[in-house]
Amino acid sequence: MAAESRDDAELLQSRQKDVGSPYAWYVLGVLVLVYILNFVDRQILSILAEDIKADLGIDDGQMGFLYGTAFAVFYALFGIPLGRLADMWMRKRLMAIGLAVWSTMTALSGLAGNFAQIAGARIGVGIGEATASPAAFSMISDYFPKESRATALAIYSGGLYLGSGISLFIGGAVAGNWNEAFPGGLALAGFNIVGWQAAFLAVGIPGLLVALWVTTLREPLRGMSEGTYQPPDPNPWPKFFEELTSVIPPLTLIDAARGGIRGLVRNLIAAAIIAAAAYGMILLTDNMLQFGALGIGAYAVFSWSQSIKRRDPATYALIWGTPSFILTVVGFGSIAFNTYAATFWSAPYVLRTFDGVNPATVGLILGGLGAGGGFIGVVLGGRISDLLKRRNPAGRVLVGIFAILAMAPALLILFTTDSLLVFYLVSVPSNIVASTWVGVAAATSQDLVQPRMRGAATATYFLGTTLIGLGLGPWFAGEVSARTGDLSTGVLSLLLMMPVTLICLFVLYKRLPLAEATKDARAAAAIAAATPR
Repeated sequence: MAAESRDDAELLQSRQKDVGSPYAWYVLGVLVLVYILNFVDRQILSILAEDIKADLGIDDGQMGFLYGTAFAVFYALFGIPLGRLADMWMRKRLMAIGLAVWSTMTALSGLAGNFAQIAGARIGVGIGEATASPAAFSMISDYFPKESRATALAIYSGGLYLGSGISLFIGGAVAGNWNEAFPGGLALAGFNIVGWQAAFLAVGIPGLLVALWVTTLREPLRGMSEGTYQPPDPNPWPKFFEELTSVIPPLTLIDAARGGIRGLVRNLIAAAIIAAAAYGMILLTDNMLQFGALGIGAYAVFSWSQSIKRRDPATYALIWGTPSFILTVVGFGSIAFNTYAATFWSAPYVLRTFDGVNPATVGLILGGLGAGGGFIGVVLGGRISDLLKRRNPAGRVLVGIFAILAMAPALLILFTTDSLLVFYLVSVPSNIVASTWVGVAAATSQDLVQPRMRGAATATYFLGTTLIGLGLGPWFAGEVSARTGDLSTGVLSLLLMMPVTLICLFVLYKRLPLAEATKDARAAAAIAAATPR
């Protein structure tokens, strides 16, 4: 045992030179590329929305469902077990497999001939993309010290904006040029491929090559940035499949039964309450797909949290048992409610509102502004938040408060102006401001847990940005637009979420320092309380 400890210490010492090194920055660069592809494949639906609607005969509410809910629910559900797998297995391998899956499903979106087929492909994209950020957040947290972690995570998160911007440019250019070259579509392998379908194929296939690149990265030691070493789990698969049963209905009932009669009854009661709430929303909105999917997601999240409470009390204590973590999820998730929806609907809004524009030009301009402004904002926000953190334990939260307050007037101008030039000009500061919070939220979620819990923390954090932000925001704006006949009204209705955001972030600002300072003690107390005496 002593020899094993010495071997671990020597291994840790030999690898600590990688922390903050040029190689760490190289790894970060590759991970940024993966995240760019993540959002290219996710966001390209925006610039193609008008063509897809016309070809498949769907409305704004259904398009919001395709972009948001169909993707988000399965991203969130599978992100939980895959996040836990990232805490136990080779993270680079997990990311490479996920990248191959979502790239394939993106390409298959280009072969869809109806709403059900493209919805199925979007679900596949969501499942594949669920591997990326839990693995990447964990790797980055091991490659970079705490003092520069928010900056590194912010740079990684900048891939969101680069990918979103590139997707608009590529999507608009490919679709426009393809339709011009082949006005009636081109017959390929039994399919008649039109512009929007060619765009999906063009962005999906290259991801398979990048997946091979990811496999060449050096896996970091877990905990090496903090001077500790947590060896990988020698047999993670039974735990992964147990995690899967804890979150995928109806397997959740099997997992709940492991907690005894009381656990099963609690799970069934929760399922009934969630089903009743979902049914009420279905009656109110006449939208079974949207709230049926969200109801399944909510039930799965509850089942998983109860399973974690039984199997890993320390992780439960630092995530679900920590109000500051829940406030982080809801507070920043409600910012994402605004940003995801406004970003998605910007291109359709310009194409509908202003005369004399075409998808290729709109994609080039909005894509460039989104990529440049978003990347500047997320890196700037990360740097500012690191500086504030050194002076104030809760200083990072101030960046989030600033972001939501500054976004409101920008949205009001963007979606009421009758000048295309004003829309483009205001998009620059709007994109910068709207991205400043992303690295802050990521770093806060990581700081509140121990190294072995980072994948689970990331998956839980993304519940907010997916179920609340992506699952509700684009659909909500689209549904209001479909009911009022005015996309401007749909997007501006997003501002109704602002009070929720501000309350959550204000309370988080007050509670964060104590929660972070006591995480180790609370984890130890949770383990002690669960240990039979």
